[in-house]
Amino acid sequence: MTCESALIIIDFQNAVVRDCVDVPAIIERLNLLIGRAREHQVPVIWVQDDDEGHRKGSDAWRLDKRLDVREDDIFSDKRYGDAFAETSLQRTLESLGATTLVIAGAQSAACIRCTWHSALLRGFNTVLVTDAHTTEDMNYGEYELSAKQIIDFTNLYAQYGSEWPANRGTALPTDSIDFAKPLL
Repeated sequence: MTCESALIIIDFQNAVVRDCVDVPAIIERLNLLIGRAREHQVPVIWVQDDDEGHRKGSDAWRLDKRLDVREDDIFSDKRYGDAFAETSLQRTLESLGATTLVIAGAQSAACIRCTWHSALLRGFNTVLVTDAHTTEDMNYGEYELSAKQIIDFTNLYAQYGSEWPANRGTALPTDSIDFAKPLL
């Protein structure tokens, strides 16, 4: 199978999204993206964090049951914020012929941003789906950031400064994701 795009949904696991904002609306948009991807034979790849807080096979590790997950989807376990670090994700994408990655899921300031940036550095075109990733309110020292601020900053990060010599990245809303034509 050769494809130009792949839909990568990161860490939409019970423990990860428990305190995240707008989860029902995000799930609705994720399922819409999944349907569009399948309609155009674009692979759906589920990345799951396997660490102390959510060990493989536990309820905390499982993907949210409202998501349209199928057995013939592709699954990738990770142990770091970067979904490429010490995983077979890059080899999988290369074997599929994927050059453009559409990224969504959780959590915006951590695994989403880290994986989005890593994909760029590895030569993939990357699209962050602006309204299909989520996080929770966070504190950093004396600073408190709302989930909305974090999501907005992550979208801004993906929108600017993401042109490289041979590839580029951007941020687009769900309504602009059309797997029938090139995204970048």
